[in-house]
Amino acid sequence: MNLRKLAAVAVLALGGTVLAASPARAANIATNPGFENDLAGWTCTASSGAAAVSSPVHGGSKALQATPAGSDTARCQQTVSVKPSSSYSLSAWVRGGYVFLGVSGTGTTDQSTWTSSPSAYSQLTRTFTTGASTTSVTIHVNGWYGQGAYQADDIVLDGEAGQGQGQPPTAPTGLAATVNGTNVALTWSPPQSSTVTGYNVYRDGAKVGSPTTAAYADAPGMGPHTYQVSAFNPTGESARSAPVSVAIGDPPPVRRTLVGYLHASFANGSGYVRMADVPNEWDFVNLSFGEPTSVTSGDIRFRRCPVAECPGVESDADFIAAIRAKQALGKKVLISIGGQNGQVQLAGTAARDKFVESVSAIIDRYGLDGLDVDFEGHSLYLNAGDTDLAAPTTPVIVNLISALKTLKARYGARFVLTMAPETFFVQLGYRFYGPGANGSADQRAGSYLPVIHALRDDLTLLHVQDYNSGPITGLDGQYHTMGNADFHVAMTDMLLAGFPIAGDPNNLFPALRPEQVAIGLPAATYAGNGFTSVAEVHKAFDCLVKGTGCGPYKPRGVYPNLRGLMSWSINWDRYDSFEFSRNHRAYLNGLG
Repeated sequence: MNLRKLAAVAVLALGGTVLAASPARAANIATNPGFENDLAGWTCTASSGAAAVSSPVHGGSKALQATPAGSDTARCQQTVSVKPSSSYSLSAWVRGGYVFLGVSGTGTTDQSTWTSSPSAYSQLTRTFTTGASTTSVTIHVNGWYGQGAYQADDIVLDGEAGQGQGQPPTAPTGLAATVNGTNVALTWSPPQSSTVTGYNVYRDGAKVGSPTTAAYADAPGMGPHTYQVSAFNPTGESARSAPVSVAIGDPPPVRRTLVGYLHASFANGSGYVRMADVPNEWDFVNLSFGEPTSVTSGDIRFRRCPVAECPGVESDADFIAAIRAKQALGKKVLISIGGQNGQVQLAGTAARDKFVESVSAIIDRYGLDGLDVDFEGHSLYLNAGDTDLAAPTTPVIVNLISALKTLKARYGARFVLTMAPETFFVQLGYRFYGPGANGSADQRAGSYLPVIHALRDDLTLLHVQDYNSGPITGLDGQYHTMGNADFHVAMTDMLLAGFPIAGDPNNLFPALRPEQVAIGLPAATYAGNGFTSVAEVHKAFDCLVKGTGCGPYKPRGVYPNLRGLMSWSINWDRYDSFEFSRNHRAYLNGLG
């Protein structure tokens, strides 16, 4: 059939040029309609040379270009989920000798139209109604034999999307950015009538996170930055949203932080504290505790304290609402894993993966900001021969590092990661590191060090428990005993100055940034062995932050950005009439 006859047949098939009225606009449910995300969502014939080109375009920065070859008409198509017995309008802007637009699988009458517009874009439009059992249709554009390359752009399938996952989602809309110092908070509107598994966030063209909700926090560093976001489901990824740009200036002064543990799953002599009643002096609230179903399962469960054990405990709904209220004030609420009775050993990859899955489920259920690792007892140890800090081989350590990095990648820059080891697992590594160093078959002393080393760039806060400890050797070679300013200065200086391990100057524990470090303390004399008075704590902080009032131990440097204090616990602080939080909050605020 020659082209002149083809044109006549096509006009007759369409019933002339009169088209049915378009349905009211609902949403463009075509994926990547302007080819801004290259050919994502589209399938093109192999010999067509199909590609997204930057010129000529109708809208945006890209358009489709494909070239018929031999008997191949260079068809590009995609399958879209639709609703049965519903009206749709299909349109596209096209350019070329003969370019066709059509839809098949409608369950009623399939539609097609064409135009010849070799020098300028022209719009094609068709309407159709789906059949009573139709749940998807296939839309397409193509050229014609021997007619050279064609272009297509801004393809719109207007109507209600189906409920299945037969196609990738449409692009998110309404991307907005709020800048707070060096932090960027992104929010957007999810695609309408699309099934979404998650989102990809792009900064300056590179993917930086994959949140599961329509919000993301980033800390991109100084300078101008541009963000876009896409949605995805098991079928594929949508086009990216319209971009939004931000400019990050100099960082604000460090915010001094109070970290407190909240007895959320158990009761003791300190009494139960409702989330809504946590004083605003606390910046980080660590929910204590998520515990494993068994030592080696990796399956972490968080059980709210039952009414029989905790009279006055709030409902889950009130608990979650109180968490949201704290977060609205800029507070961080984390799930703390472990504790004295919660030993966790990720000895195998199955336990590692279960840990990631179950911790994520807790974070998602309560909308938490991240995770506190409070492994104690025999959770971490080093196998014989495992003495290289930077390349550990002991499975419980390797798998924990992998699990924490996976969680960080899953939630992105907004994910808060803190650790609360005892001095035995950190500073004692200065003298005893590596199996057999103190005569044992395996070695626990210093066994947190490879974990901290591996996560040093992802770690929000390290607050070593400067209590329940025996004497520890400082960098001055002297023993220091808990309960006074010198002990806290010596222990903290080791984290901020770094230290050689087991006498090996080539095996160094690297210095952490001051804003990553807080000092861990009991809130009251009955909360832990090694209580330190308010005056001695302030003396230690003055020495470390200002270099003034130091005792016998002289730190290796002055650390103006030392982050703050951690305490066990918020409950014990209330029991002690809030002496810890009120005195230390006022002091930290006064430091600026």
